[in-house]
Amino acid sequence: MKKHKNQVFSLKYSKYRKKLKIDILTTRIYQIALLVLLIGIWELLVQVGVMDPFFFSSPSRICITFVELLTQGNLLYHMWITLYETIIGFLIATLLGTFIAILLWWSDKLRKVLDPYIVVLNSLPKIALGPLIIIWVGAGTSAIITMCVLICIVITILSMISSFLNCDKDKILLMKSFGASKWQILTKLILPNSFPDFISVLKINVGMSWVGIVMGEYLVSKAGLGYLIVYGRQIFKLDIVLTSTVVLCLLAGLMYFFVGLLEKKFKK
Repeated sequence: MKKHKNQVFSLKYSKYRKKLKIDILTTRIYQIALLVLLIGIWELLVQVGVMDPFFFSSPSRICITFVELLTQGNLLYHMWITLYETIIGFLIATLLGTFIAILLWWSDKLRKVLDPYIVVLNSLPKIALGPLIIIWVGAGTSAIITMCVLICIVITILSMISSFLNCDKDKILLMKSFGASKWQILTKLILPNSFPDFISVLKINVGMSWVGIVMGEYLVSKAGLGYLIVYGRQIFKLDIVLTSTVVLCLLAGLMYFFVGLLEKKFKK
């Protein structure tokens, strides 16, 4: 009887897994089909003259421009510069922001003192600090990375401290009743409990770090995809602008994909 129940359960589970895989596959097919449809409509509207290729470019022109930039040896260099700056800014902002959030959780007094300043810094348009950043850290890669860190770090602090403070108070009291130190509560309860929120912060910072880097490259850069966008705009070649934008989207998507892999690995 027990063996029969196990077989029934195993059969139902196999059907559920199969249905789940089919759902994931059909979702991916729909996503790809939607992308192909939008690209096809864009190309068609340009070819029939509804959209001016000078202002809107087209998928075919973007492909041609991509190959031209690639064969000239410029595109890979600019991609590497932007990717390097983004990864550095992303890591600094995430690690430093999480560390500051831990300090704020550790000290209630420090959190109460710094709370209004963090809120004001979060509401401040970071682009307004651009000229000051250039003066403070110099015109170059350091200024671009600083801009990225300023955009991402406040979001990281606010998200992580909120996650720390929302941890179940009963569990904290239970650990204290067993004589756990504050460090043990942090490492055994607070940090593991906040992992889903940390992954959410990583996903947010992926997008925000690219925004920060491109903003920094708009202000001061001699290389990078942001530089290519500015250059294309100055010479009125929107093919270069849109090609650089598409490459930015692909790199951001790739970075987001790796964060997703990290999430799956630690969930297991």
